[in-house]
Amino acid sequence: MDFRRLSSFLAVVEEGSFTRGARRLGITQPSLSQQIRTLEAELGGPLLERLPRGVRLTPAGRALLPEAQTAVRAAERAGNAARMAFGLEAGELEVATLLSMAVGILPRAIARWIERYPGIGIRMREYTHRSLLEEDVRSGVGDIALGPTPGDWSGPLERLGSEELVVVLPASDPLAGEETVALEALADRSWILFQPGHGLTDVVDAACRRAGFQPRVAVRTTQVEAATRLAAAGLGPAMVPDNVLSPGLGPTVVRLDPPVLRELAAYTRSEWSPLAAAFLEALKGSDWLRREP
Repeated sequence: MDFRRLSSFLAVVEEGSFTRGARRLGITQPSLSQQIRTLEAELGGPLLERLPRGVRLTPAGRALLPEAQTAVRAAERAGNAARMAFGLEAGELEVATLLSMAVGILPRAIARWIERYPGIGIRMREYTHRSLLEEDVRSGVGDIALGPTPGDWSGPLERLGSEELVVVLPASDPLAGEETVALEALADRSWILFQPGHGLTDVVDAACRRAGFQPRVAVRTTQVEAATRLAAAGLGPAMVPDNVLSPGLGPTVVRLDPPVLRELAAYTRSEWSPLAAAFLEALKGSDWLRREP
């Protein structure tokens, strides 16, 4: 059923005449009358009784009225909500990202977002692996995605910089307290590693391969925070992004020389919506980035 015809019907009923209804809608009276006739023809009978002074609802018109009011008001609210979202006044932004970034990167960006746009909520979708993230974003999930830079992406993409991975060592490790270490110096340790399919598994494995070894497994986990706690508890080293580190780890955290970096990007399917573009600016203002990968 056509929204314009329902609006015309409501305007006549609520204003009490075709003349005032046409004035309210900003159209001519003949155009308004045509809209009503078309609606009546569609529904199969008269909805309004034309009187010398105004109009009167027929039984069919009385049955239609509450449903028409509900439909038109709902459409008006939907339009207002969309306009407010375009104006960054209300709405909800869906952010798709990896679990480690939801912990280490997004909280600060979201805090700035809420301070600036308190009427717009954030809904996060979190993934364990970049391939799952990219696949779901291609299929329609998320207004904006944050993750490792995709190798093959046809939509808008903005490179943000890189996050640095560091190693958390047991306090008893001889290298704990060093400012930097070479990764190959840790080749004989048993490591806290991530489960196959986790977003950091490929990063850690590739870094160790470049250093000439395959890490021996002490424990596998899916949680970045658990990996840091297990390492600090003495079970072995763990390689994690430096933005997820908890306060108090102190000298158990060492940086790698050469550094291990992961380039990050924000991306979407077709074009940046006003909400996504505004959140992109919040991400660009983050202090966790190394600007040169």
